[in-house]
Amino acid sequence: MNLVNLESVSHAYGPKPLLADVSLGIEAGERIGVVGRNGGGKTTLISVIAGETRPDSGRVTHTRGLRIGFLSQHDALDPAATVREIVLGGLAEHEWAGDQQVREILANLVGDLDLDSPAADLSGGERRRTALAKLLIDDHDLIMLDEPTNHLDIEAIAWLAGHLSARKSALLVVTHDRWFLDAVSTRTWEVVDGRVERYEGGYAAYVLAKAERARIAQAAEERRQNLMRKEIAWLRRGPPARTSKPKFRIEAAQALIANEPPARESVELMRFAAARLGKTVYDLEDVTLHAGGPDNGPLVLERCTWQFGPGDRIGLIGVNGSGKSSVLRLLADTVKPDSGRVVRGRTVRLAHLSQELAELDPTRRVLESVEEVRKYLQLGKREWTASQLLERLGFRGDAQWKVIGDLSGGERRRLQLLRLLMDDPNVLLLDEPTNDLDIETLNELEDLLDGWPGTLILVSHDRYFLERVTDRCVALLGDGRLSMLPGGVDEYLERRAAGTALTARVGGGGGSGAQGRGDGATGAGGAGGGAGAGGVSSVVSTVAPDRGAANGGAAAGELSAKEERELRKELNRLERQLDKLAGQEARLHAAMAEAASDYARLGALDAELRELTAQKDTIEAEWLEVADRLGD
Repeated sequence: MNLVNLESVSHAYGPKPLLADVSLGIEAGERIGVVGRNGGGKTTLISVIAGETRPDSGRVTHTRGLRIGFLSQHDALDPAATVREIVLGGLAEHEWAGDQQVREILANLVGDLDLDSPAADLSGGERRRTALAKLLIDDHDLIMLDEPTNHLDIEAIAWLAGHLSARKSALLVVTHDRWFLDAVSTRTWEVVDGRVERYEGGYAAYVLAKAERARIAQAAEERRQNLMRKEIAWLRRGPPARTSKPKFRIEAAQALIANEPPARESVELMRFAAARLGKTVYDLEDVTLHAGGPDNGPLVLERCTWQFGPGDRIGLIGVNGSGKSSVLRLLADTVKPDSGRVVRGRTVRLAHLSQELAELDPTRRVLESVEEVRKYLQLGKREWTASQLLERLGFRGDAQWKVIGDLSGGERRRLQLLRLLMDDPNVLLLDEPTNDLDIETLNELEDLLDGWPGTLILVSHDRYFLERVTDRCVALLGDGRLSMLPGGVDEYLERRAAGTALTARVGGGGGSGAQGRGDGATGAGGAGGGAGAGGVSSVVSTVAPDRGAANGGAAAGELSAKEERELRKELNRLERQLDKLAGQEARLHAAMAEAASDYARLGALDAELRELTAQKDTIEAEWLEVADRLGD
């Protein structure tokens, strides 16, 4: 059954047509990913489908009673409403707490938020996650999401992909996260030049199909050119000699890449990097580091020893708040370790792209700002001009002469990245370089980095980009160490899941409690840590499902019905207290992150956090005692 139909729909903003005579439909249960360049019409397309935008011409029809859930890039939350009111509406606590799906959504999207906080106090990312949680809790026939992975870490993105794949509703999603596209979509729409090109399969299948279409088109163009040359020759010389017709074969997808060399000539690049960098790049020796300075803020590294060598291409992974940016700042020498030392190679020529854009002169033009750094750059075996590199990163034609003050945030980020590359560094520290980049520009950036010799350390939540550009992954798991991940992101997710489950089972008590609190300090979650990526509280998210399993247990059978009811009431009361403390703990961590440079305030917040932790330990001990009596 078709849920939505578009018939000859056209729409334009100013002189540029974004949709031109588009006809398509969405069937029940379809899962569609939408790709295309920034400004190409993706958001316009889904806005028209959702009925939010009326097209200039054509018709959009919805099946009767269609329930659409639409997450736009700009939320419209009531600033006076609390997170609880926005997400849960009028649901009583026993109604949503007894629903496993609702608990799971809350745990993975707003677990680090105080449900009683007003929307006016939330950051942009927190507002985004709140709006997404509200949408997912409701039932819909068609879910439409515009950049849903923004402000989510790798773990939350993996959860969201699994959650959406398990739902029966149709899905239409716009995102630049290619791993996410592959995980959730079975069809791909590409919005290009006012048209919507349709492909079967997710992102990987779309790339192969598009390559095959391009190959067939190239073969057809070559045939046309050959025929044209023959016609011209005949007109000039008379009847042509006999010629054999060119033959073209339609090859299978595997044959398309059979003779394709590896993305990077690793041995050659490593040799070149070693020649430029020498043997030493960065050596961390017994380093201890807190995010807020000596003994302030969350612990990032504790007596850590590590080496970054020439030609290393490393992806740094961890939940939000785990200290990834702090490690990059440590290597960039903008923060000092609490103890230990960082040995930096004498030949290191560093470029650091932080999440905050470096200053650019708003009066200069794009090409001028790049050429003032350097006019030519050698990447691999080829020399590129500043103009050629700008074109590869999306600044085509007149865009190279735009004034920097008129650029969008994404354009400024691309420009700053290119300026860093033009300075010919041999060490690159990249903190979320993919923000605001469309898929086509990401492909070009990956290709540029493939030919770049040097040491690369990357922080990114874009899993596809991370796996494509780096050779190894290292994780911050909240234990003060850098942990090697031979299995990459998959191993990280497995270790996080296993660590969270273990911490939840012990409830933060005994010897494991300290580790749980350490994870919580870096936002890693777990029962000891309170919130973070783990959930509303680890007690709610992991103990509640076990409760039902214990109802028929032998331990519970030794209690009278009245005693059991009283103990369960006490258990619920303690869980509510733990939830409240988890919210307070999350707010303290956020406040400590904001006050990273105010050591006096950090000291006061740290004292408050220690007091809160002691209170939480007491309540957790009580909870364990009651749960033990119940046999839970």
